[in-house]
Amino acid sequence: MSSVHVVDHPLMQHKLTYVRSQDTTTDNFRRLVREIAAMLAYEVTRDLPTELIDIQTPVAAMRSPVISGKKLCLVSILRAGNGMLDGMIDLLPGARVGHIGLFRDPTTLEPIEYYLKLPEDIQERTVIVVDPMLATGNSAVAALHRLKEAGVTSLKMVCMIGSPEGVKALTEAHPDVSLTLAAIDDHLNDHGYIVPGLGDAGDRIFGTK
Repeated sequence: MSSVHVVDHPLMQHKLTYVRSQDTTTDNFRRLVREIAAMLAYEVTRDLPTELIDIQTPVAAMRSPVISGKKLCLVSILRAGNGMLDGMIDLLPGARVGHIGLFRDPTTLEPIEYYLKLPEDIQERTVIVVDPMLATGNSAVAALHRLKEAGVTSLKMVCMIGSPEGVKALTEAHPDVSLTLAAIDDHLNDHGYIVPGLGDAGDRIFGTK
């Protein structure tokens, strides 16, 4: 799976331990998700192209690199993806933002779309899709299909934690999409939750459970 990158930096794993803990309060959970998202943003943009421009430092003139190529768009899979947006935007303040609303049918575990709002020029941008958990992979696969239907040709997926089943589903359905995560856990349980995981990311971010 050459398109899958797991960020095993010690600082990332340290923060991930506390975001997993059931004893972590809602405010600390949100802060940790934001910090992890910023670190993932750093990793997922590692291959962005650059070009040299002329600048003047206080000491001398020089040619220095800036990001070139396609502009960026962050797309959040609602609702949990919104918890990652602030951390991503901290590093990518010029990125546009889109949203895809998907909920998982509790019986079939299949995604159902209920909302879609994307920038008009999204076809011209590199799109980074964010969702904290890649469980069955069904929502991520559906979101990526929808973005391709909208004309997007440059796609990346970023999650905090994935399951082997979710990673397999995504890479088989979208082998052209790179996937960046902080961890791949052991398995899914009968309810479609990642084990050991961290529970329901949306509920923990928004304090709804």
